[in-house]
Parts: sequence; C-alpha cells; structure tokens
Amino acid sequence: MARRLAVLCLAWVSLALPCLAQERSFISGDDTLHYVYTPLPVDSTAVAGDARQRRDPFFRRLVKYFEGSNVDRTFEKKIDFTFAGGPSYSKTTSLGIGLLAAGLYRLDRTDSVTAPSDVSLFANISISGVYAVGVTGNTIFSQDRRRLNYTVMFSSTPRDMWGVGYNAGRYNKPVSYTEKHYLVEANYLYRILPKTYIGTVLSFEHTAGKKFSDEKEFSYLTYLHGEKTHYTATGLGVTVEYDSRDFIPNPFRGIYLSFQERIFPKGLGNCDKTLWRTIFKANAYQRVWKDCILAADLYAVFNSEGTPWPMLARLGDNQRMRGYYQGRYADNSMITMQIELRQRVWRRIGCTVWGGAGNVFSSLDRFDWSHTLPNYGLGLRWELKKRVNVRLDYGFGKDTSSFLLSVNEAF
Repeated sequence: MARRLAVLCLAWVSLALPCLAQERSFISGDDTLHYVYTPLPVDSTAVAGDARQRRDPFFRRLVKYFEGSNVDRTFEKKIDFTFAGGPSYSKTTSLGIGLLAAGLYRLDRTDSVTAPSDVSLFANISISGVYAVGVTGNTIFSQDRRRLNYTVMFSSTPRDMWGVGYNAGRYNKPVSYTEKHYLVEANYLYRILPKTYIGTVLSFEHTAGKKFSDEKEFSYLTYLHGEKTHYTATGLGVTVEYDSRDFIPNPFRGIYLSFQERIFPKGLGNCDKTLWRTIFKANAYQRVWKDCILAADLYAVFNSEGTPWPMLARLGDNQRMRGYYQGRYADNSMITMQIELRQRVWRRIGCTVWGGAGNVFSSLDRFDWSHTLPNYGLGLRWELKKRVNVRLDYGFGKDTSSFLLSVNEAF
C-alpha cells in the first residue's frame, strides 16, 4: 500500500509541474538511467537589482565614490586614498586639467591620540604647455616623536620674466621662456620638548631656462645680468619648530613656529659661490564661532647676496599672495602676511575670505614700505578626505587677479 501511494505522489508531482521539471537520460553501455530534476526558481529581485546596478549612470557612480570619502578610515586601512580630477587654472599655468590624490594613514593604528599622516599626489597639464607631477606629504611616527616632511616634483612651465626687484616687476616688459624645474626636499624632525622639534633638511634643485624670447629692443640677457640660464644647487640645513597644531593640512587650533637655516655649498652645484637661505614661518589658528576658524600667517625668506635668478624669492603662488603671477616680483628677500577666515557652510562645503600684503627687497636696509603689495580674495572649499579640502580661490592684487585650484589649505 505504501509503495502504491509513493508511486501516485510521484506521478502527481510530475503532472503538476510539467513546465519546471525536465527529464534527462544517461546511457552507459547496456544500462540506461532516467532521472528528472527541477531547476531552482530564479530570484527575480536579485536579477533586477543587478540590472539596476549595471545601469547606474556615470554621475551616480561618481557620487557613490565620494559619499564616504571624508570618513576617517585610517584605523581600518593601511592608507586611505581618494582620487579626484578636473579642470584647473592659475595665472601662471593657464587653463588645464589636473589630477590629484589625497591619502591619510597611521604608522601606528593603535595610537588614537596622534594625528594621521598625509600624502598628496598631483599631476597637471595645460593648454599653454605646462606639465607637472609631484608628491608632497607629512609622515608622523608613533606618538609624534619624529616627523618626516617631503616634496618631490618636476615641472615644465612657459613663464614670463620681468627682472629683479619691485621696479622691474612693476615697469619692465616681460620676456617669455620655458622653465624646467626639478626639486627634491626632505625635512627630518625629532621631538626634544613637548611640541618642540629640531631636525635636518636636505634639498636638491635644478632649474633650466630654455627658449627665451628675444625682442628687438631688448634681450633676456639684460634681465639675467650675465648669469647662466641653468643652475643646480644642493642644500643642507637645520630646522627648529614649535608645533601645537591639531592637524597639519587643515588646523582648527594651535600655533606653528619654524626657523630654518640652509647653506648651499659651492662644490655641490654649479653656483659660483656658497649661498645661504633663512626661512621663518609663524602661523596661528583659533576658533571664533561655530565651524569658523581664524588663521594668520607670517612668512619671511632671506637669501644671500649673489643668489642666482632661479633661486630668488618669488612673490605669488598657491599659498601666499594668491592672484599674483608667480615671479613677476622677485628679489633676494621677501616678507608676506595674511589673515584668513574659514567657515564651514553646509556638510562638506565651506568658504573663505582673506586679506594680506607682501614685499620683495634686496636686503633689510633697502626695505621700502611703498613697495608693499596688497592681496585679498575669497574661496570655496570641499572636503575630499577627513579635514583635507580641495580649494578654489580667487585672489586679487595690484592690477591683477586670478583663479587657483589646489588641495589642502594655503597655510
């Protein structure tokens, strides 16, 4: 009786599911095996989900990529990188396309007190013929006992030259040329007191001027005063710092003081004499109200007399005196100052306004207050990584203005 019921049930199932069940035969020699199988049902929601995922437009995938990029993942990843790219512009490099990558990491992921280390990679190419590539970063070792700050870059840039000094930059006609510049610089610091560091700096730089224009009424040799068109220099120096900033790329509070003395021996380059350079920085950061930071910066550089033209202090870059053509005003020494108000507006978006001034001069006894140049501007901020901003600035100066696109705060 049980056997008959089993046969009847099997027959009923075979009749009830004719569209799902399929019959197969396997033949081996004189033996034939007949079997019936029923395919598993297809998960229609999963298929639809996969199809929708495949149909996501590029913009939506881009949004998903950046949605969590500003979350601190340095405790779970060896290095947390985010890549970004788009149009770029500055008065020196003109319109171009830039690619940048910002990364945060911790050498000791069990240390939650020490700020994370950072690294930034960049590449740029523009319609004026500029191409540049480089990497810069700050490595903070366990418990912030040691630090390594570094920059490696190469650039080829069509530039203009006005000569040396304020009057040259103000009144001379520019000479165009192409500048090829190589720079390798590393600063190793060791903590000797709370927030206080001492260390050594090593640098190598090579600059070559090529394809100088030569107008009928004057020659670029007039601006070079008989100097060579290319120079190589190796620098050795000592750095002393006090740093209470909470995060180097974008401080919310703290003070930063730095004094650096560097020497460029005659035998480690093609300069005609041994040169020296002194650099002083003083920065302060203070919260003034919710999500608003007041930042101040004082910067001074002094070069020895006889410093060749590629190593002079050049006013105007993406950090100080923003909006000026870098190098229009150049001399042995330079002092700049600026104050900036940084306000977070909504979620990852912020804005800034700043004002400042700068002066280039050959020596302190020839400093002229009337040659002081004004600087002011405003900018937008977007948080690419945790407290690492992409910034778009528009700077104004004396008879000049310019857009700048960069990563990390100016100071």
